[in-house]
Amino acid sequence: MAETRDEWIKKRAYALWEEEGYPTGRESIHWEQARHEREALEGSAASSDGKEVKPKAKRSVAGSKTNGVVKPALKRTASRKTAL
Repeated sequence: MAETRDEWIKKRAYALWEEEGYPTGRESIHWEQARHEREALEGSAASSDGKEVKPKAKRSVAGSKTNGVVKPALKRTASRKTAL
């Protein structure tokens, strides 16, 4: 059974609390951090458990894209055979 969003946040907030050495009075900070992490996961390509990246749909583009700049694809030329 898949865990709900709130269950995930609860477990993550608890893990943050443990990582910090069980401090008192930081429940809301841990909860908010866990909630933000969950929102980031939901907006990314990662799965809800954060362990697996879901494959993105492939797009076919004539050129290759680098840093937002589209470069035209190189044209392929026929290879020549040379006589020995």
